[in-house]
Amino acid sequence: MKHRDGEPEFMVVEYITITRDTRTGLVVAIGGDERAAGILQMAGFIPAPGPRGDYHRLPCSLPIAQQLNRSTAASHALLSAGFGVHLDPALNTLPTSGGDRQVARRYLAHLAARARQATDDRQVAEILTEIAAPSEGLLPLVRNVLTHTWSLWWDRLDDTGHSTEPAGDLMEITERLSSLTRQIELVRNQAARTPSQAPRAPLPPPPSSERPRRR
Repeated sequence: MKHRDGEPEFMVVEYITITRDTRTGLVVAIGGDERAAGILQMAGFIPAPGPRGDYHRLPCSLPIAQQLNRSTAASHALLSAGFGVHLDPALNTLPTSGGDRQVARRYLAHLAARARQATDDRQVAEILTEIAAPSEGLLPLVRNVLTHTWSLWWDRLDDTGHSTEPAGDLMEITERLSSLTRQIELVRNQAARTPSQAPRAPLPPPPSSERPRRR
């Protein structure tokens, strides 16, 4: 950092933006030079050609948790190397001023936008995967929270001699959620197996109803 006229002059090599594309849902990194490209690729990003120049993106099949971890890791590696970086708060795994709740809300709002824009079964399957995928899906994560909640609550009620009925009710709700999650996963599998519709060949023109004239 140099000083000129009493004001600091920061030596920022390039500015890089890491965000999620609203149209495709891909996590993309735009900007930087060859050295930044190497740092991004070390973090799991892959180069891709674009209409306005090359950029980097994460693999589309990457689970959401790994997308967040790799985006955050790439951001900090770039910052340490002297690059200017804007990281979408929804991709930041570290605490932010908006809090984890705001990050979760932005993620759900983005997922809802993807659902509204889905135009084929493959895109529907991708959305349902984020909702019901084993371990990493939204519903399994919620189920995990509920399981810890009712089990510890049950033990505490039982130890203090109180009725465990409220915790038992929550346990039954958690089991129903597990069943519904499996059903959504089955629907997701059906959507993923649906073949893309090939364009239909045009039908031949109907035979003419006019009789041939006699000569």
